[in-house]
Amino acid sequence: MTNHSDPIIEVRGLTKRYGATTVVDQVDLTVHRGEIFGLLGANGAGKTTTVECLQGLRRSDAGTIRLCGLDPLTEAAKLAGRVGSQLQDSALPDRLRVGEALRLFATERAAPIDEVLDDWGLTGQRRTAFANLSGGQQQRLFVALALLNRPEVVFLDELTQGLDPAARRVVWELISALRNRGTTVVLVTHFMDEAEVLCDRIAVMANGRIVDRGTPSELIERQGHPSRMVFTPPPTIAIPDLGRLPGVASVAVIGGRVEIDGSRDMVAHVGAALVANGTVPADIDVRQLQLEDALLPLLGAPVAGGAQ
Repeated sequence: MTNHSDPIIEVRGLTKRYGATTVVDQVDLTVHRGEIFGLLGANGAGKTTTVECLQGLRRSDAGTIRLCGLDPLTEAAKLAGRVGSQLQDSALPDRLRVGEALRLFATERAAPIDEVLDDWGLTGQRRTAFANLSGGQQQRLFVALALLNRPEVVFLDELTQGLDPAARRVVWELISALRNRGTTVVLVTHFMDEAEVLCDRIAVMANGRIVDRGTPSELIERQGHPSRMVFTPPPTIAIPDLGRLPGVASVAVIGGRVEIDGSRDMVAHVGAALVANGTVPADIDVRQLQLEDALLPLLGAPVAGGAQ
């Protein structure tokens, strides 16, 4: 779980330019040990450039970065083995077998190969060539390689892009398992459902800047009331009374149907009132605001400069 007293990544004023184009603009981030931290944004928002700077793969033009208390550019040798990474364009030679890949990337810090294969459901694919793995199995292998040397923090960049829904769910379970082991995960994604399900906290990027941050529920709450109920009111219920129920923010009658907005617990109170009234409308519809609903207004602006 998140430990707010123990940051493992601290970033202040991170800026990266290519010529006259600023692709990462004054980014501040703090990631706490043991959390899944999401960096969310549309393609081109600057997410990948940001995490490449965090790992010392790109040199920033301004700002400070501390990864496990160290500068990833000047103290890279001290970070060896402490940081794992699966980059957006990860790939392996088609004929390289799973067991060979693990042995190739193992250091003296590595977990036993048999244990890694078992942990990530790859024992049966030990001798399978990379090209013959399914998409989900390839992603399991990338996660296994990123975790092979028992890092303290792992960066996962668009890990589920191109996977079918079933394979995505498998990878989600793998990512959750990392947190359960105490590994800090920085998850880069443009899938809002993925961020909502997995992340303890999220930073939202657009045009190279952080435009919002917080837990998924905080982001949703800031953008409006998270719950809506719509139904045809029974003739025996007093609509003004619904507006006085706990959690109800507003009640409107539109086209003969009642629309009630409010907090998540509002649904239980309104439902209880309908049951007590003796009639539950057959057309009752309950909708919970999702992260996508909340963030689309923030991410809808066109991305300038082609940042990655």
